[in-house]
Amino acid sequence: MTNLDNEALAEAYNQALALEKAGKLNEAADAYKAVLELDPEDHGGVAVRLASMGKGNAPAKAPDAYVSTLFDQHAEVFDMVLVDQLGYSVPLMVRDKIEKLKPGPFKRLLDLGCGTGLSGEALHDLVPHKTGVDIAGGMVEIADEKEVYNDLYVGEVVEFLKADEDERWDLIVATDVLPYMGALEEFFAGVADNIEANGVFAFSSETLPADMLGEQNFMVGKNHRFAHAESYVRNLLEKTGFSILDLSPITVRFEQGEPVPGHLVVAATRGAKGLKILR
Repeated sequence: MTNLDNEALAEAYNQALALEKAGKLNEAADAYKAVLELDPEDHGGVAVRLASMGKGNAPAKAPDAYVSTLFDQHAEVFDMVLVDQLGYSVPLMVRDKIEKLKPGPFKRLLDLGCGTGLSGEALHDLVPHKTGVDIAGGMVEIADEKEVYNDLYVGEVVEFLKADEDERWDLIVATDVLPYMGALEEFFAGVADNIEANGVFAFSSETLPADMLGEQNFMVGKNHRFAHAESYVRNLLEKTGFSILDLSPITVRFEQGEPVPGHLVVAATRGAKGLKILR
């Protein structure tokens, strides 16, 4: 946190958090806004907390500083917490779905938000060349130690997809990435720009009941992650040139023993040969 008064910031954040936990949401909102004045880059994720409390609009995405800080802090225990404690198995679900749909063979994988390499490990024998990208350097270091990927990059995934490079991938996956994004237009467009003509795009999302989402395309849920409407995801895939091969409801993970609902989506560039659209 360059040029930040960490002690003052921690004190202000803890005060706001205490007010939130006490149910004093108006006071908490004011206190969180004071935190933002101390830390405009928002390492603590105040923007998503305010939206979760109903005291602010959902931002277009979780702040980069917040996401990188959050995952760097948990990098060493990430696999244990996510898989063993939260019951997260989306990378294995992706592999299972790909094996059932049989869209390959694939030559090159791009794993967006690769984290510690869980998706790379799950798909290791299905794709000979694997590239991983993640905003959290600590997570990338652990992925590197696993020797799963041929290439690894530290960076924000939308900015990575905007880079003017000649490289293309025939399998692009993004597991547990959408919960840290609200608006998906740039992200899906970036995937479309970087995928081969017969490519496959597999990803997970979290969602909420229709009566909670209402007319919103996305919102921040109580666990400070973004939930997306199925209709929004479907419409954006259509606009960016993808056909949905399969869209299935899943339990993404568990929070405090409660299942977190979501979707597992496998899509292909429109006109891809030999692929059967299931739903």
